[in-house]
Amino acid sequence: MSPTKVAPRLDVDELLDDPETKVIVCCGSGGVGKTTTSAALAVRAAERGRRAVVLTIDPAKRLAQALGLEQLDNAPGKVEAAGGDLHAMMLDMRRTFDEMVQAHAEPDRAEKILSNPFYQTISSSFSGTQEYMAMEKLGQLAATGEWDLIVVDTPPSRSALDFLDAPQRMSTFLDGRMIRLLTAPARAGGRGLLKIVGAGFSLFAKAVSTIIGGQLLADASAFVQAFDTMFGGFRERANATYQLLRSPGTAFVVVAAPEPDALREAAYFVDRLSEEEMPLAGLVLNRTHPALAPLSAAKARDAADGLRGAPLAAAVLRLHADRVDLAEREERLLARFTSAHPTVAVTEVPVVAEVADLDGLREIGERLATDRAATLTPERKLRSAR
Repeated sequence: MSPTKVAPRLDVDELLDDPETKVIVCCGSGGVGKTTTSAALAVRAAERGRRAVVLTIDPAKRLAQALGLEQLDNAPGKVEAAGGDLHAMMLDMRRTFDEMVQAHAEPDRAEKILSNPFYQTISSSFSGTQEYMAMEKLGQLAATGEWDLIVVDTPPSRSALDFLDAPQRMSTFLDGRMIRLLTAPARAGGRGLLKIVGAGFSLFAKAVSTIIGGQLLADASAFVQAFDTMFGGFRERANATYQLLRSPGTAFVVVAAPEPDALREAAYFVDRLSEEEMPLAGLVLNRTHPALAPLSAAKARDAADGLRGAPLAAAVLRLHADRVDLAEREERLLARFTSAHPTVAVTEVPVVAEVADLDGLREIGERLATDRAATLTPERKLRSAR
């Protein structure tokens, strides 16, 4: 079998140390260690001299504990136990939306919006709101100029692409026919026009109210009319953050586990980033199981079969053989990904026990920065290249 091209190595420390790198976005499917990877990158960056902030999305409570914090807030909080200048925060979708309304609307108009039942519903449950607010918060952090590096953990969702789609989806919603109809009565300039638009709106309202209910429709109309003057700013900020994501100072890191579904999602995301001309740093293959010794699975099982009088040693050899089989399966999966995406840089992170403190995050950071291929024996290096 002819050797396949080995993936280039993702040099994590070079990425973190580069002063031109201002934003790192960690993305990937759910359950692959994306949030822990984000936190570990931020810890390592801070301890290497950069003023860093990590924005996490709905992390497990243990992550706040690992950072030495009672809880994560919607504003950056200093991680005192870290060895550098590190801050951490957790996106509060509803608070971010409220703060945006208060910052960009007159006080009386803001009060009407915040107290509107329709707003209270969409600010916490509208499809895409969490992704949009993550983009909004990223834009806010970047605008302060306070941080050398912002690390973003993208929201958990069925599709990792939702984060990229959020600005366009929100803009499409604001430009949609329903929104135009809801705002039409307020926008009508004269009595004649108001009468015509009002008649059309009445027909629209009658049809829609039978589906969603009259009160909800009234709340929606009142909300949209109060929110109308903010629509332009909404789109403007969404577009600005989208351009930030496409800038040379941003680096996307795709996180995956060595499983078919996770790597398939990672491949899809890599392709999408390429289509959108967004800067991809590389792939983090998380929770891998490298073999711990250069003994092949077949030789380990043969040796175990010959140890009739040493059951403990035989069991250890069989466990090793199973580990080698798992490692080779993971290598085949990675080779399939690399064959389809030969220019994507990769770093592999061996599985660790549950991260419980900053030392655990530091260990993840060290493993992210270690070139595992450099630690392979000649036999396994040859096998990895096949």
